[in-house]
Amino acid sequence: MADNAPIPKQRRPDQIIALDALTLRDRMASGILRPTDVAAAFASQIKAREPDVQAFAAFDDGHVMAQAQHLDDMRKAGLPTGPLFGMPVALKDIIDTKGIPTENGTSIDAGRVPSADATIVRKLKAAGAVIMGKTVTTELAFLTPGKTRNPVNPAHTPGGSSQGSAAAVGAGMVPLAVGTQTGGSVIRPAAYCGTVGYKPTFGAISRAGVLMQSPTLDTMGLFAMSVEGVAMLGDALFGDDPADPATTPSAPPALLATAMSDVPVRPALAIVSKMPGNVAASEDMALAMDELAGILGDECFPLILPPMFDDAADIRERINFAEMAKCYYAYERRGRDQLSDVTLDAIDKGKAILARDYIAALDWPKLLNTALDEIFDRCDAIICPATPTSAPGGLSSTGSAIYNGLWTLCGVPVVTLPLFEDSAGMPMGLQIVGKRGNDARLLRTARWLMNEIKVTSGEMTDA
Repeated sequence: MADNAPIPKQRRPDQIIALDALTLRDRMASGILRPTDVAAAFASQIKAREPDVQAFAAFDDGHVMAQAQHLDDMRKAGLPTGPLFGMPVALKDIIDTKGIPTENGTSIDAGRVPSADATIVRKLKAAGAVIMGKTVTTELAFLTPGKTRNPVNPAHTPGGSSQGSAAAVGAGMVPLAVGTQTGGSVIRPAAYCGTVGYKPTFGAISRAGVLMQSPTLDTMGLFAMSVEGVAMLGDALFGDDPADPATTPSAPPALLATAMSDVPVRPALAIVSKMPGNVAASEDMALAMDELAGILGDECFPLILPPMFDDAADIRERINFAEMAKCYYAYERRGRDQLSDVTLDAIDKGKAILARDYIAALDWPKLLNTALDEIFDRCDAIICPATPTSAPGGLSSTGSAIYNGLWTLCGVPVVTLPLFEDSAGMPMGLQIVGKRGNDARLLRTARWLMNEIKVTSGEMTDA
């Protein structure tokens, strides 16, 4: 399309924001939309929603538009464009960005401006993405809430610790965002804010240049409003990085192409209604899971996880706290009096963990994955509630991650699907879990499930 062609109607800001991520990408790639059109539309949405949602720790619309204009100029010059050409992406404020503040949710790092980009930021820029700004995180990506509100109802928590990233996508401020998960910091806020959240297989995306809390557990995570959106973003970010020993050389994942393909046969799903831990699902969540089982019929079968999974929460916490005490030593030394009691309590507990108990805990992911492999011999994926309830009211807590930490400990890929609502109209999410390393197949199954539920719901409504 010629650059001086008439501006089509879909360039209206409200219509641009309503487009799904894949359509946005394709329209910019074809020239129907310009990166400056898209950046301006989302910058306007950020300004409109930010007073209520407070998703951003740093946002500079001048910098955003300068990036978009550069991309417009590249197209005019006939230069090659990347796979995320013009796509707006927001980044959790623990991901280093050159020249842009990265304060890690703590006053100890107030005014900190990195001199280099994290690996994933370099990849995003190389792919042609527009960095929209830094999203709010909890203190040092742990449990003490930041300022962000739930975009569906600001009187409720958006979750944590990737609260700003989930809320920004849920509020239509950006089509794509990046966060991290050490317990449930992607899956939980995605469920609360009504977005798709994707925690890849551990080590699939580099963490170099990202605040490290627990090297054994920390995993990058992605947000969008569709499975296709997180798959597209994952394609640009997956890959080996010598600066992160958790990554390994591997072939390109073809996440989007696989996710968009038809399932060869209808997937078999194992449904876990009662998750390990001492927190029961709410009545609304239990009813939603029962209804889903009824819709799926022969495609699902009930699963009770083996007793060894009952200890997973304690094991994950032991690893997390022991490594947190080491990784956050410098923060404690520089500003213990500036850290919350919740963060300090976790650090102090980590100091008290015996070396033998920590080393023994490191054996558990392999044991649990051996048990999971036997389950995945009988099914394509495991489905279960993403959280016990919808987003709790109030902003003093980020909610419970009890249903998420197990899968983080195992390092398996997980996708949250915004399939449910509670009786008050608040979002509730479904987790769909795959075998370690089978990310593309999991995303295909997740997309199939989303479409299956939409079709079934439409048939039920028509009836």
